[in-house]
Amino acid sequence: MQLPRPRSQKSLRRWLIGGLLCALFVWIAFFDSHSLLRRYQWHQQRDQLAHENEQLRQEIDRLRKQLDRPLTDSLVERIAREEYGMKRPNETVYRLKSEN
Repeated sequence: MQLPRPRSQKSLRRWLIGGLLCALFVWIAFFDSHSLLRRYQWHQQRDQLAHENEQLRQEIDRLRKQLDRPLTDSLVERIAREEYGMKRPNETVYRLKSEN
């Protein structure tokens, strides 16, 4: 199928302007350093980072609350056993690996 031949100078200008606008749109949409595709990816990444930020803030709040609790003997003993592998005399400790 052949493109219709322009009949006048005016229609030739319309074809050129239309072609240039299409080329400009394609360039901006896909090839420019700030293309629409990259902008979409940046927005996705920003949303992901905002979600991760919120999770980290919640974790920080949880840890701060944990720090504010007073240390009891049972808590100190649990930390010593879990974190430092300490044990009582004549006691055998079996360490299990978690699947995490």
